[in-house]
Amino acid sequence: MQQLALAALAVAATGAVHAQQAAPRFAPSNLTPAGVRALAATCASCHGPEGRPAAGSTSARLAGRPAEASLDALEAFRDGRKPGTVMPQIARGYEPAELRALAAYFARVAP
Repeated sequence: MQQLALAALAVAATGAVHAQQAAPRFAPSNLTPAGVRALAATCASCHGPEGRPAAGSTSARLAGRPAEASLDALEAFRDGRKPGTVMPQIARGYEPAELRALAAYFARVAP
């Protein structure tokens, strides 16, 4: 009986520890000009520097694209309305304000 009580106590304590652990928090968004440039730099591996993919690339050109078109595409990827290889996962990692900032950033870049 004492072993059963100890086992129950151990399970309860383990549950309490897990209940107290909050979900991991990511860094807050940085919507300063430098922060948005840093976010945009992460797009370069697929979309090229400043959103200009290499000649013959199948990646979309982001530079000079109207902000509304980019934002619509990003939201469609995020919401599962537009299929993609990695973009659905990537788009879900951004806050709505970050998506708007990225779309605006690339709209200002000369094609």
